Amino acid sequence: MKYQDVFKRYELKYILTKEQKEKLLKAMEPYMAIDRYGRTTIRNIYFDTADFRLIRRSLERPIYKEKLRLRSYGAAGAEDPTFVELKKKYKSVVYKRRIVLPREQAMECLCCGEELPVNSQIAREIDYFCDYYHDLRPTVFLSYEREAYYSRDGGDFRVTFDENILFRQQALSLGEKAYGTPILEPGKVLMEVKTSGSVPLWLTRFFSREHIFKTSFSKYGLAYQTIITGGFKDA
Repeated sequence: MKYQDVFKRYELKYILTKEQKEKLLKAMEPYMAIDRYGRTTIRNIYFDTADFRLIRRSLERPIYKEKLRLRSYGAAGAEDPTFVELKKKYKSVVYKRRIVLPREQAMECLCCGEELPVNSQIAREIDYFCDYYHDLRPTVFLSYEREAYYSRDGGDFRVTFDENILFRQQALSLGEKAYGTPILEPGKVLMEVKTSGSVPLWLTRFFSREHIFKTSFSKYGLAYQTIITGGFKDA
């Protein structure tokens, strides 16, 4: 199956109530359509150093930051495809590179420091990243239920809604069930606008009418902050 392996875009985040989400879905109908996957449970394993160097650096809000994760769309068996993703942010622009590998093979390479068995520039970038940080390990399992919408006009403008955002530090496998500690307030929805250009006028007007403002929200960052404060139960 063909997939997009390189992304360059802005990713803008907003916190909505369930009621605001329903209003927005109605406003989106002439312009956006839900993608073919519908509502999907996305699973991620974030890799970091023993002292959480990557996420600590990210939370300092530098002009450049980067992270590495393994992602699947649904529970992944040992031979099911997963995405090894290197995500960078520079001056508010997000750059994402990814390759596809079977779950077991991807985990073995990332955990053991082996070169990825893919001959591509993206694989070499990921290998360099892993070699540079050299002691990367799985640190957090993070899952959420996502609805993704794409622009009916064929452009790259996308909107996603994430709910039931959970994290844990045990059972770090994309084949496991999605469970853990919530990091989003009850009744709230994380909305992300992904675009290489501007936000359309119809959406800007909706935000203004509903008094919705852009916010900073890092799923892995909130998980880390919860871990270091001890304010969680790793169910």
